[in-house]
Amino acid sequence: MWGIIATWRMAAEGISEASEILANHGDAGDAIETAIKAVEDFEYYKSVGYGGLPNEEMEVELDAAFMDGDTFDMGAVAAIKDFANPISIARRLSQEKVNSMLVAEGAEKFAHKEGFERKNMLTERAKIHFKNRMKEVREQEIKPYSGHDTVGMVCLDEFGKMTSATSTSGLFMKKKGRVGDSPIVGSGFYVDSQVGGASATGLGEDLMKGCISYEIVRLMKEGMHPQAACEKAVCDLDRELKQRRGKAGDLSLIAMNHKGEWGVATNIEGFSFAVATALQEPTVYLTKMIDGKCVHEVASQEWLDQYMKTRMAPLEEK
Repeated sequence: MWGIIATWRMAAEGISEASEILANHGDAGDAIETAIKAVEDFEYYKSVGYGGLPNEEMEVELDAAFMDGDTFDMGAVAAIKDFANPISIARRLSQEKVNSMLVAEGAEKFAHKEGFERKNMLTERAKIHFKNRMKEVREQEIKPYSGHDTVGMVCLDEFGKMTSATSTSGLFMKKKGRVGDSPIVGSGFYVDSQVGGASATGLGEDLMKGCISYEIVRLMKEGMHPQAACEKAVCDLDRELKQRRGKAGDLSLIAMNHKGEWGVATNIEGFSFAVATALQEPTVYLTKMIDGKCVHEVASQEWLDQYMKTRMAPLEEK
């Protein structure tokens, strides 16, 4: 049995590529890296990799992480600039016994020394988004857009190895150096090949408060199905944050266990995810929470067409 699950519709092409690797007896590490690189390289996805939206100084700072569920080896980069595929750098760092999480200039020096591709990650399209938002902030006195569509994945190969990984450009117009949950082990991602794995997307500052990816894996270890584990973890953290702080940010989680069973939960409307297994073709779902239970529906072709049309629509400076 093999499988891969990912946050958001933007992962669909990537998991399709990964499913071919897995179906041909490939490694879960290779498959998940390939899948995330596909998202990082597509410039019309404005929350990951090339084309990702910049911070308040109009710089694209990227975060990424990789974890091996067999060994618990993990690597991560945060606030790295001008490198094409942060997921590949994070995976390379997972081979280090120490210094496996690097940030900013330190991450960039490591990547340069290791021969990773340098690339200006700020696209003309992202510049237009930035300039338009700056004009809106000045004229309408609104806060900067707080988009946070991290691509997060969990993967299982036929040999029982599991991996989890993330990649994101973080909040649009974030403070320079801001880091969310995505590269933080236990919050943005966690995996144990003997149990399963989870990954998160949403408001990192709130996701970190619950160490929520680890919590889901812990619940699965106690015997919960991935769906029940996701629902419990998301509902519990959402409730706790509202009780203690008056509100909760966006919390969306995906998970898969060592059997290839999967689960998804969210506290927002309009969350999408993609999944493929040995028994299921790559499929995009829409999900929503109703009375503590998530209802998943296969995305219609009309919805899928509109998704791409919206993201690839021409932009003009206002």
